[in-house]
Amino acid sequence: MNKFHYKTPEQLKEAILDAHVNIPYSEDLSSLKREVKINRYKSNNSMAILPMEGCDSNLDGSPSELVERRYRRFAEGGAGFIWGEANAVTFEGKANERQMMISDENLKSFRTLVSDTKRYGMKKNGYSPLIITQLTHSGRYSRPVGHSAAPLVPQRDPILDPITGVIDDSCVVSDEYLDSLVEKYVHSAVLAKEAGYDGVDVKACHRYLLSELLASHTRSGRYGGSFENRTRLYFNIIEAIRKECGDDFIIASRFNVFDAHPYPYGFGSSHENMWEFDEEEPIELVKGLVSRGCDILSNSAGNPYYIYPQVTRPFDTSSLGIPEPEEDQLVSIDRLFKFTELIQKAAKDVPVIGNGYTYLRQYLANVGAANLNENRCKMIGLGRCAFAYPDAPSDIFNNGFMEPKKCCISCSKCTQIMRDHGMTGCVVRDNEIYGPLAKQYTKERIEREGK
Repeated sequence: MNKFHYKTPEQLKEAILDAHVNIPYSEDLSSLKREVKINRYKSNNSMAILPMEGCDSNLDGSPSELVERRYRRFAEGGAGFIWGEANAVTFEGKANERQMMISDENLKSFRTLVSDTKRYGMKKNGYSPLIITQLTHSGRYSRPVGHSAAPLVPQRDPILDPITGVIDDSCVVSDEYLDSLVEKYVHSAVLAKEAGYDGVDVKACHRYLLSELLASHTRSGRYGGSFENRTRLYFNIIEAIRKECGDDFIIASRFNVFDAHPYPYGFGSSHENMWEFDEEEPIELVKGLVSRGCDILSNSAGNPYYIYPQVTRPFDTSSLGIPEPEEDQLVSIDRLFKFTELIQKAAKDVPVIGNGYTYLRQYLANVGAANLNENRCKMIGLGRCAFAYPDAPSDIFNNGFMEPKKCCISCSKCTQIMRDHGMTGCVVRDNEIYGPLAKQYTKERIEREGK
């Protein structure tokens, strides 16, 4: 690890050269203002908010005041595209009891959230952001009630089972259960459309259910073994949503291309070496998503809940119990950029949103613009940065730079709150709200562990 210490662009550029990585840099930020066509819609610019879950909805899955506040900040911040956070399609598939879950009963509250979000953007910036919601089943990481894990997995995994509460085969879901999920995803998508969302994401990243299914080499039956079987449910869901919601509804997908997990339990890793990327199946996956009508993609990697979260999001400080990685953060960023470039090439005209920028602080705009200029992606995604600095796009467009004192410092405190089963946000830049909450959830975790 090499904690962020770059005071000038020259220092960053020198470190990039020393690390022998391909992280470009541009003083011209105009490419960030490009419109991006997505289905029949247009994003006003090339900056997007990636799915940042607050774990703070009401217990019925409807948006709380904190949720409404978060999306108002995102909209007023100027990003052209808001990729909304995880929205569970079944109760048992919720990652926490306060995860979003749209339903017939709470549809009105989601309609208000979407209309208000668009209105705030229009009022502040003169344009409304596109907004989609992320449909998910948390699978191995399901915890719908309280603090007790309730995992549902497509296959046993000797590495992850002991640390995720999988104790026997009763946690392995049947083919019939997987069959039933298509209807659940479609119903949630229909409700999202009625609520005013411009589209939905079928989530298949970070070892949640659809992500782990992509790696279910050891599973028998029609959802395991062959690539065709392992992608069957994923593709069936996308086709069913398109059929039900029509051609003018955005279908997106955020998916893992590389799990950094050993075969036969990981996706995108070679059979011989879990750290060696094998592009064959990820490329085939992208072609399958595009051919089935996906309008926008966002690739990710790794498992943020395991011991290599740097594969997903490079950081300065680890969460509790996570070892500090040996590799330089610039190497981790370079890996993510290479994945995005590969996926964009395979996706052709379908826009791909790049990720892995937050660690770069105030220089992320320069690096992002350079990646756009080199056609390595079509949009730049802000993840943890959006918690800390939701108005970063506005500052870039209006001032020509980002304020270092407003940037995320990749301290992992937002992640730690989530690991402590709390409502999360930026403890450093949004301290008035999340500082006391962080202390509260730390205390509660210590008390739970002490019992």
